[in-house]
Amino acid sequence: MEWLQDIGFNVVLLLFISGIVVGIINTLGGGGSVITMALFMAMGMPIQVANGTNRIAVVLQNLSATIAFMRKNMLDIKNSLLLGIPTILGTIAGSMLAIDVSDRTFRICLSLVLAIILVYLILDRNQTPKKEGHKLQIRWWHYLLFFLVGFYGGYIYIGLGFLILAVTVWTMNLDLVTANVLKGCVIFISTPFALAVFIYNGQVDYVAGLLHAAGNILGAIMASHWVVSWGVKFVKWFTLVIIIVSFIDLVGLISLQSMLSAML
Repeated sequence: MEWLQDIGFNVVLLLFISGIVVGIINTLGGGGSVITMALFMAMGMPIQVANGTNRIAVVLQNLSATIAFMRKNMLDIKNSLLLGIPTILGTIAGSMLAIDVSDRTFRICLSLVLAIILVYLILDRNQTPKKEGHKLQIRWWHYLLFFLVGFYGGYIYIGLGFLILAVTVWTMNLDLVTANVLKGCVIFISTPFALAVFIYNGQVDYVAGLLHAAGNILGAIMASHWVVSWGVKFVKWFTLVIIIVSFIDLVGLISLQSMLSAML
């Protein structure tokens, strides 16, 4: 990669610090990859390479969060694995199409997903009782939903956390904290398969990916402790703010890519 030939300390520092921020955002809700993609593209990566490189941090970040949640006995391992199977199949299919994704298609898909989640978070009043993860009952159509979720994750990925939260809260009646734990494990299980597809097609920048991932790991560990003490209400409003910022970036009122370019 040309930009790596003259990589400087400021670039390394920006990759690491932004990785911490993204790790925190993704563990508490989702949407942090908007920052990652903007940063990678500001560095000159084609959108397909940025999309593939992002998966390195995603895998390591969600591995860290999953281990942390397991230690707190918050993870429903059985149901996570069951839902991970159709997600893997969808992820492989989606990532095989993603190697040729255009910027326009990328933005349209992301806008639709963010719109769905934004409407839900605004209208939801928590009027129905929420179930704990270990009491989760998986219906046959949940496997279909997670296949579609996996397809989107393999294809675009940004907003996948929001999409999983929507599915688990809407159709499984989980609270946001429990849904977040399930989300992280499912993403950790499925994303290595997408990463493998991008690696096979030569669309991964290992140096940038690993530097960013180092920050992601630290951010995920920090946020996995905060999510327990801060609770469902904080996670909901934090998620809402990130979605709104992402929307503003998509419609062009602000440009995260330009902001990050100025820091390089």
